[in-house]
Amino acid sequence: MVAASFVPLPGSERLPLAAPGGAPSPGQRIELTLVTRRIAALPLDAGGAPLALSRAELRERYGGRQADHDLIASVLTRLEPAIDVTWSDPGSRRMTIAGPVTALAAVFGADLRLVTSPGPGGTVVSHRQRTGGLRIPAELDGPLVAVLGLDDRPQATSQIRFADPAAVQVTYTPPQVAAVYQFPAGTDGSGRTVAIIELGGGFAASDLDAYFSGLGIATPSVTAVGVDGASNVPGQAPQGADAEVLLDIEVIGSVAPGAAQLVYFAPNTDQGFVDAVTTAVHASPTPVAVSISWGQSESAWTAQAMSALDEAIADGAALGVTVCVAAGDNGSSDGVSDGQPHTDFPASSPHALACGGTSLDADVATGAVISETVWNDGAGGGATGGGVSTAFPLPGWQDNAGVPAAPGGGTGRGVPDVAGNADPQTGYQVLVDGQQTIVGGTSAVAPLWAALTCRLVQSLGQPLGLVQQSLYQGIEPAEPVTGLRDITKGNNGAYAAGPGWDACSGLGVPEGSALLTRLAAD
Repeated sequence: MVAASFVPLPGSERLPLAAPGGAPSPGQRIELTLVTRRIAALPLDAGGAPLALSRAELRERYGGRQADHDLIASVLTRLEPAIDVTWSDPGSRRMTIAGPVTALAAVFGADLRLVTSPGPGGTVVSHRQRTGGLRIPAELDGPLVAVLGLDDRPQATSQIRFADPAAVQVTYTPPQVAAVYQFPAGTDGSGRTVAIIELGGGFAASDLDAYFSGLGIATPSVTAVGVDGASNVPGQAPQGADAEVLLDIEVIGSVAPGAAQLVYFAPNTDQGFVDAVTTAVHASPTPVAVSISWGQSESAWTAQAMSALDEAIADGAALGVTVCVAAGDNGSSDGVSDGQPHTDFPASSPHALACGGTSLDADVATGAVISETVWNDGAGGGATGGGVSTAFPLPGWQDNAGVPAAPGGGTGRGVPDVAGNADPQTGYQVLVDGQQTIVGGTSAVAPLWAALTCRLVQSLGQPLGLVQQSLYQGIEPAEPVTGLRDITKGNNGAYAAGPGWDACSGLGVPEGSALLTRLAAD
């Protein structure tokens, strides 16, 4: 192999998931995603939020450099054996390369091993694993900021919980929940597009037709989009990814039936996650919202992958996209067994609207709320995620929210921002692979807020983008805010609800009509 010298790639360090196994087949051909540096940093306002940009402005002024892409292609294609450049898009700062797994591993200094490890939904997954950091040719130090796909371990878990029939207290259709939360009348999301990110599973048209017909709603426009070789594969995982996919589609489609849905299917890897979100926010027409119900503890991500995904979400904010992300279903530990609080990513991205969970008891006939508390069904039943990030600093718009110290001290981004019904014991009625099912989890809250965003944007006539800035405007610790109903009872383990913002229910649940009035006055 021809290469003069190599340098470490910062932020690429990986921890092992399983004991090392055998080596991949030398002739296996794989494809990687490379992320390149920006031409210039995104312009920010006084509060640290990306300024509004057109799609053309974002791609031409703050995307990648064509010269960087040309340099990377030149360096990699003159290696022996040559690495193929299969796609390049400077506007989104990505390119894909392909070659024999042994050649790619050698270029980037990865010792790849085949292992099996636990996957989502109790599955066992076979995948490539690497340990430690990567290297890159010295000529690419600076232009190349992330190399994704050598290690293809499962990166995220869907934040869905199935109801225990014996424990169910009350169930709702999504429109009933929207009515309780006073979503603005006279809106249905018409003329808007919402993107949904899925890392597995699929949907069948017959399920959608049956579900929406049962609610007396015309089946909305739902289009599957494949990313990195993935596709819509329904009927394989009714207790796993299929349930996530159909929950997301059915919540959005029944609450904002006029919105067109684009469902992006990608492999459950850091490469797939980054590519799906980047593809979704850079699409034309630009979606008004992106719904993400997948995530994993910050500690399970490499810094390079977190940075790449956060920057993709930041691109969305600059374009006016509100990226709604489930805050997690494993309480303040986020499923990590070290006894410390953890936050879920990408909910912890300061450019995402992090969506926590409650337990809602309401009279659907009148819309009256009987009680609403933080969702916490105990260790076996799940609880809303929430806490303080150790990866991202405290955003300016949270300065006065009363975010507590991060684990280990210092400050950090507080999660969640908002909340909504997530308890499977007060769950949502959905249809999954032909079966009526009751589900919950913060998986339901992200699409609920994405649907609300579509309706708010329809009424306002303009996108919301990083709506957190408006939500937190004028906030004081322990004080409620207009347009959101404060949740003051319950906890998610380490964090308890109380007046004002807290690290389990955020600013509260929506009061949609009041929120619309407030946003219209901004």
